[in-house]
Amino acid sequence: MSGLCGWLAAANWADPGGTASDSGAPTALASMAAPLSRFDGAPLAASLSEVGGVAVAAIDGSRHVYQQDGLQVALWGRPELDGSADDVACRLAALWLSRGVAACASLSGPFALAILDAFSGSALLAVDRAGMHPLSYANNAQGLFFASSHDALLAHPSVRGALDPQALYHYLFFHMVPGPATAYLGQQRLLPGEYLHVRGGKQCKGSYWQLAFQEPGTARTRDTFAANKQEFLRLLRQAVESSLGADGADTGAFLSGGTDSSTLAAIMGQVTGRPARTYSIGFDAPGYDEMAYARLAASHAGSIHHERYVTPNDVLAAIPAMAAIFDQPFGNASAIPAYYCAQMAREDGVTRLLGGDGGDELFGGNERYAHQALLSQYERLPVMLRQTIIEPLLFRQQSGKPWRLGDKARRYIEQASLPLPARLDSYNLLLRHGYRTVLEAGFIDTIDPGMAPGCVNGAYWARQGQGLSQINELLALDMRFTLADNDLFKVRKACELAGVEAAFPFLHDAMVAFAAGLASRDKLDGTRLRPFFKRALAEILPPAIVRKKKHGFGLPFGQWLHSHVPLREFAFDNLTQLRGRGIVRPAFIDDLQGRLLAEHPAYHGTMVWLLLMLEQWLSQHPGALGALEGGFAACATETPGVLDPTA
Repeated sequence: MSGLCGWLAAANWADPGGTASDSGAPTALASMAAPLSRFDGAPLAASLSEVGGVAVAAIDGSRHVYQQDGLQVALWGRPELDGSADDVACRLAALWLSRGVAACASLSGPFALAILDAFSGSALLAVDRAGMHPLSYANNAQGLFFASSHDALLAHPSVRGALDPQALYHYLFFHMVPGPATAYLGQQRLLPGEYLHVRGGKQCKGSYWQLAFQEPGTARTRDTFAANKQEFLRLLRQAVESSLGADGADTGAFLSGGTDSSTLAAIMGQVTGRPARTYSIGFDAPGYDEMAYARLAASHAGSIHHERYVTPNDVLAAIPAMAAIFDQPFGNASAIPAYYCAQMAREDGVTRLLGGDGGDELFGGNERYAHQALLSQYERLPVMLRQTIIEPLLFRQQSGKPWRLGDKARRYIEQASLPLPARLDSYNLLLRHGYRTVLEAGFIDTIDPGMAPGCVNGAYWARQGQGLSQINELLALDMRFTLADNDLFKVRKACELAGVEAAFPFLHDAMVAFAAGLASRDKLDGTRLRPFFKRALAEILPPAIVRKKKHGFGLPFGQWLHSHVPLREFAFDNLTQLRGRGIVRPAFIDDLQGRLLAEHPAYHGTMVWLLLMLEQWLSQHPGALGALEGGFAACATETPGVLDPTA
């Protein structure tokens, strides 16, 4: 996997003119860098100085290292500085000397950054505005250590790997570990648009950029549809063109048949003047196969289309490698089809794939936005009407023939009565079953169950007072959690495992700024999703795709557990191994494998997948597994400061 790693030695905190070099430094840097290229064999560029060391493992064009006169600058990614991609590391070094931390604001595009300054004994870490490239760090008595992969961070002998039980709870709650937390105690991850400045042993973390929405009354919301459409299409072509690389010959695109991926396929053909190469995944399972839409989009765009049907045997084959490449527990099952799609592209000679991620979170494409708008309408009814007529009528003791419409109305009111963002978790597996039903009592003693919803509450309420519409509040929340912590992480890792670079045109800075400036009604009009986006692309996309509901590469894992014996046996064997970890109650595992899975294969199949992948991740990461052997009580004595959502 490509990435960045390094450290700033603590010896330079007290005496910037001191030296941190020793005979073990090159070995330590090599050990950290090795995991970065273990899957794709990416070339390495390294730099050692009296301050510390830094290394970048990446393909040409996304590896930038500069060293001169005690200053080291390293970037992983494809950033631009003041609009130019030329000689970024060298120009950034000069900007750092003149502007300090403010130099971050001049960077755009995907990147992870590290600057080590021997003169001041300081370091600057930063990640891009969308969080496309991650960066984690640990600060202890030996110095500051950082890496884009926890496997690389833990490879340094001065960084310990104690697994954080709170992070495991967050994984079961969110299906991933949300930032700034990580799976390990004492390690934090930078959020999108964040920097960390360390000098003299003291650290200062802040945001050099935040997503700023423009609500009614601002300039763009008064622009005509025609003007906005023209600007949108110009920016879209520009974003695709800059994502293609030198000539786009080795670039392809994911194609799910949804509006975002179909748009990219069409624009690629327009920009390059030749058919795009597109790649789709299908499933031989009712309700999951979207291949017909992908074929329609490919035909309409004139792309050279490739497709593959993923089978249960494919899932079995991919699980161990998938668990290995994720540097902390990750439970989004669509990583498997994303990997096979990227693998198919790599076998076809493609080295870069464009993904449509970000389109939903910028232009209002998720079904839950419309659902939440519908729920919010109930809040606008007079309190007297709700409390004295509607609710007593619907929630009184029922007798006689069941009333199906009444059941639906009660469920609607139960959800609508919850405030945002709490009602977003109304289908949460852990909340539905209750954490005391799912988890061992000893494990519960080491965690705070309230911290999981607290992460979401902290991010959501941080936007209060800004006068945002509900749709923009939800978009901001999804940019943070759904996108940076989940979807981008999934696609990037799946592509790395296949040896392909991922690029996300919708997340180009100019496109993000444009979307943030659109009127709220252009993103959600009543319960109509992304009206501006669909209208602006009506001449580019087939009408059937404009009208279709979002689907994606969802995996029919629950169905396959019933129909495919080897997959079921593999999953249940892993759940048997998990019983001995002291995390999940054996009684719940028994109930899950029997009654619950039979009652609702799709819903409870997700829980089987979460537990299966947790066990696989623990088995594939011996350092984390070793931390478990000491018991969770020992881990819980440390202060989990990494979990503060306002950090």
